Amino acid sequence: MGANYPDAMDVYGDDKETRLWAMILHLSIFAGYAVPLAGMVAPIVIWQVKKTPLPAIDVHGRIVANWIISAFIYSVVSFLLVWVFVGIPLLIILGVLAVVFPIVGGIKASNGEAWRYPLSIRFLK
Repeated sequence: MGANYPDAMDVYGDDKETRLWAMILHLSIFAGYAVPLAGMVAPIVIWQVKKTPLPAIDVHGRIVANWIISAFIYSVVSFLLVWVFVGIPLLIILGVLAVVFPIVGGIKASNGEAWRYPLSIRFLK
């Protein structure tokens, strides 16, 4: 965790509701596999609705939003690199990471940890 992400135990305490919503926030990225664009909209809506009653959700919302923006940028660059055959492996790797990172983030959130996704550019600090 970086300096701007507080220690999760300081934020959570034993709040099971916060842990549950943090996990749902991370896993809501998968809504995009069922409904187009829902993987971008659902996490942001959950973050905005829950960050006031559950302040620890703000940390997870920033982490997920940063990953969504970063993954979009990486996918555009990889798509452009398809013409030189470098983009195909990059798109495959990005596809795997787009599944693995939210799962790991959801598991860590359910354990009371705020896990910043590797390779995520920190647009929102």
